Amino acid sequence: MIYLDNAATTFPKPESVYVAMDKANRELGINAGRGSYKLAREASELIADTKRRLRDIVHADIDSAVVFSPSITVALNQVIHGISFNKNSIVYVSPYEHNAVARTIHNVSEKIGFKVKLLPIDSGYEIDLDKTRYEFSKEKPSVVICTHVSNVTGYILPIEEIFREAKKYEAICVLDSAQSLGLVPIDVRNNNVDILAFAGHKTLYGPFGIGGFINVSGIELEEYITGGTGSDSLNLDMPNHPEGKYEAASNNIVAIAGLNAALEALDVKKNFEHERKITEYLIRRLQTIKNVHMYLPNDLEQHVGIISLTFDGLKSEDVGMILDEDFDIAVRTGFHCAPYIHEYLRDKSSLGTVRIGLGQFNTQYDIDSIIDALKQIAEE
Repeated sequence: MIYLDNAATTFPKPESVYVAMDKANRELGINAGRGSYKLAREASELIADTKRRLRDIVHADIDSAVVFSPSITVALNQVIHGISFNKNSIVYVSPYEHNAVARTIHNVSEKIGFKVKLLPIDSGYEIDLDKTRYEFSKEKPSVVICTHVSNVTGYILPIEEIFREAKKYEAICVLDSAQSLGLVPIDVRNNNVDILAFAGHKTLYGPFGIGGFINVSGIELEEYITGGTGSDSLNLDMPNHPEGKYEAASNNIVAIAGLNAALEALDVKKNFEHERKITEYLIRRLQTIKNVHMYLPNDLEQHVGIISLTFDGLKSEDVGMILDEDFDIAVRTGFHCAPYIHEYLRDKSSLGTVRIGLGQFNTQYDIDSIIDALKQIAEE
């Protein structure tokens, strides 16, 4: 099989990830933080080292709290439900948000009654910064939540400029780095990020079952998930610790071991350069196929290896089924859990897009294979 659904989850993983997870399952599958014996201490040290690596990759201060959760969706729920909104809050989100943000902020706004606004985009599907400045001046932002890379178009959003404008109004700035961390360089010292949410199983090339958030600015959040932490157990309140306060339940030590190995193997610059190279090649090849429409930003320098396309006269799910059944090629079809952006793409008649998601293990052969397949589909 040729796997081109890396925007959903990267696959395969580096071999060291599989080795680390197998070793942890066999030799370290105990409950970290719940005992003082040697293995428990070893597991706790592994967790601490993984958090250190995450801080390092985004250049966060040593005091920045790293909170693990089962996924970035859970992490974003913890962050959004933890922020102290009121009915007068003005929350801006980008039109590129995944439902991990879109549904969650909608849910909270329905309960509290605050306004949610979309950042404006231009005709090239890019954030319109001039209009953004105007919107912020007209209705001052309380919170801005923004994905770094669109999981539909691969567009790299100008988060530094967006958050710089937001900070003029002392807004809390939350970054969803699901499609970027490990691929696009992030330096929280320079981009005004207060809280960064991450997914282990995407561009970090770790496993499922581990995500979280980094509280760069020490924003006080209300607890959303409560329970046992292995500490201060007679106290019915959650511990007043910047990490333990939000880490109820047992840590997934096997997934953390996999993430640790993925972070050790990670080469952000190499991955970005490889993905940029094969993406440029894919775009050139796609431009030779008739009746195929790509949804790309005008500035291809602000783009990674995610390409959405539609065919004239074909539903996206039919194209995906043919690629799977006739050519053994895996892509994603549909609306990609991103409700806002499809309004701008106007792709409902095709039932969304065919999404090609490239990764560090894809080759020119993979691209040539899907191009040959798409040409056959277009000709028929």
